[in-house]
Amino acid sequence: MNSRPYAGTSASSKAATKSAAPAEGVPMTHEPSVLDLTSLEPVATFCGNCNCGCPQLFVDPAATEDRRIVLTDDFGQRVQMSPTQFADLVNEAKAGSLDGVFAA
Repeated sequence: MNSRPYAGTSASSKAATKSAAPAEGVPMTHEPSVLDLTSLEPVATFCGNCNCGCPQLFVDPAATEDRRIVLTDDFGQRVQMSPTQFADLVNEAKAGSLDGVFAA
């Protein structure tokens, strides 16, 4: 799996910004602004069996290419990445690289 930093706004990404240097000149940022989900194109909702604000996948057509894919969680945070980074994540998941995450 490629170990490229993905820009996001979670508390852990803020801590990662302080403790880890960005790879290959890619800045990691913390942006406390609220994302307007109404302008995004919904792709998938993960869970959807409750009313908890389930994690969702969106495409942001107005974003720059490196931030076009948006993953939100049920805590109001988001991760933004390029379509290439998202494709890499999907391919790694299909290949089984993430299966060990659920073994714990």
